[in-house]
Amino acid sequence: MRGGVTALPDLVSSLLAVPLPRLVDAVLDRLVVPGYSRLGYAARRAGFRALPAGGMAGRTVIVTGASSGLGAATVRGLAGLGARVEMVVRDRERGERAREAVLAEHPGAAVEVAVCDVSSLADVRRYAAEVRDREAAVHGLVHNAGVLATERTETAEGHEVTLATHVLGPFLLTRELRPVLRAGAGPTAPSRVVFVSSGGMYTAPLRLDDPESREGDWSGGAVYARTRRMQVVLAELLADDLAGDGIVVHSMHPGWADTPGVARSLPGFHRVTGPLLRTDEQGADTVVWLQAAAEPGHSTGVFWHDRAPRPTHWLPRAAESPQARAALWTLCVSDTAHR
Repeated sequence: MRGGVTALPDLVSSLLAVPLPRLVDAVLDRLVVPGYSRLGYAARRAGFRALPAGGMAGRTVIVTGASSGLGAATVRGLAGLGARVEMVVRDRERGERAREAVLAEHPGAAVEVAVCDVSSLADVRRYAAEVRDREAAVHGLVHNAGVLATERTETAEGHEVTLATHVLGPFLLTRELRPVLRAGAGPTAPSRVVFVSSGGMYTAPLRLDDPESREGDWSGGAVYARTRRMQVVLAELLADDLAGDGIVVHSMHPGWADTPGVARSLPGFHRVTGPLLRTDEQGADTVVWLQAAAEPGHSTGVFWHDRAPRPTHWLPRAAESPQARAALWTLCVSDTAHR
């Protein structure tokens, strides 16, 4: 059964010799299941332009959460285009195994492993200082590290771990790496920061009344969606903040990908949707494209899926107020301040 469904995207793709009309693409996106699954990717792939071989030669990109899933696939994609990639992981042994897998696919690729727990602000500062000391310039940063917690857990600094991993750590790492990202920016080749978010953010408004999720019954899925929403808004805010430095900031969602994290954290969802889930490479395609292609270098603060800009809200009236956006920025600045 699974083998039969797996072959379906190839059939869909073969029937589409031209890019999807924009209206059809938008309908796929709103219907979720066809748009987020591997069927949506197969339908849209017909309109994708191949990224030039060696197109990222001479560029250094840092990828967090790089030991498996979308992160590892992103590393493979970037390395295949000639980029020098630093894989940021929590467990060095797992990271080294993932690196060996990349080198087996791309012999001679410039891929290194660095250890940093993105949920720890102290560790982020340590790692960023090391990068600033040894790198003259960094050209790309991918915030891929993620967590879907089954119970409320705090970091050593007292922050809920999902908020720390998805929002506070990435915010701090971006600001700490600002000097080397600025140094990597050129007149026609900006440095690029990409947040790997989730389509689940559509289900959550920007809530800042209880950012540490201390009130009410715990729901890992709800906290996950709220922090993914925060990421998308934060990417827009950072885009404005970094524009003068030649740094563009984008966010994206990968659709439904068959990653170890999904299998582990959402076993029921994984069991039901398994035949329709995207491969890691399909989920990571837009991340690699955002780092490598010319088009996203001409814009900033955009939310993407399958190489196309997407709305950040299903209903326009659900957009965040300026006050709520300012409150998120204030929260990030305050909670990441060096005390």
